[in-house]
Amino acid sequence: MKTAIAIHGGAGTITRSALSPEKEQQYRQALQEIITAGQDILTAGGSATDAVTEAVRLLEECPLFNAGKGSVFTHQGTHELDACLMDGRTRQAGAVAAVSRVRNPVLAAKAVLEHSPHVLLAGPGADDFAAAQGLEMVSKDFYSTAERFAQLQQALQSDGILLDHDAAALQGGDPIDPKSKFGTVGAVALDAAGNLASATSTGGLTNKRAGRIGDTPLPGAGCYADQQVAVSCTGTGEVFILAQAGYDISAQIRYAGRSLDSACEHLMRTIGQLDGEGGLIAVDASGHIALPFNSEGMYRASAQGENPPQVAIYRQLSDI
Repeated sequence: MKTAIAIHGGAGTITRSALSPEKEQQYRQALQEIITAGQDILTAGGSATDAVTEAVRLLEECPLFNAGKGSVFTHQGTHELDACLMDGRTRQAGAVAAVSRVRNPVLAAKAVLEHSPHVLLAGPGADDFAAAQGLEMVSKDFYSTAERFAQLQQALQSDGILLDHDAAALQGGDPIDPKSKFGTVGAVALDAAGNLASATSTGGLTNKRAGRIGDTPLPGAGCYADQQVAVSCTGTGEVFILAQAGYDISAQIRYAGRSLDSACEHLMRTIGQLDGEGGLIAVDASGHIALPFNSEGMYRASAQGENPPQVAIYRQLSDI
């Protein structure tokens, strides 16, 4: 069976003028390196679960994206991170929400999946569990960057909640308009044994209320996998929760007989009808990949088998 993998690093409104060639190259190179790492795991016979976990861990390690290092600030000037991992073969999931001390939330989610009878752990309890599993813990300022702090200051001045890279965009560093940029990261994969998996991670919203949890750590909403499809979402989290976005795609395929593309198109129409914005990545049991979004663009990359990966940011076909 042909393997397949896709990753995303956020969706939103593209502003090409805000992106320098040097910064664009940084984003493209990061996406290229991370999708290749996941692809290498699959082509070497590794599992879909391992491939998506490693891809998301690498996205968390890259400060260009709003997950792990480089996560945004809450209104209180803290960081609260969420992540989820779901194994389509077993339909088991592990997730953490509002963690603030574990270096890689996706590894904490994996630990919940493999070593806990629970599905979702939150707050200090989730951090304590991660520490007990031997995961690397960090100081609470580990996630901070100067760009994210500047973004918080702008949000506080305007008394608003910002979706991602405001400071970076003002400095010509981000191609996505900060007023409609969604910083979740994720990966989906199909391995050579025919198993599917999905992983999603985020730092949330700048200036969000402490304790706010979006769709990312909720199996069936921002992250979902079963034996026919794996899905990872990015966008207006509250809307993706109400739409039960990940599970809805699977249900359409199972009960309505829709193709993956048709199910994704229908879901994105629902998101739009609920005044939501964003996108998702998905792969089905045959290795078909879908990368739909209703915003102007989405950081994304995909690869099938040993074919060269495709990396894209903007909507235009010439960019794919």
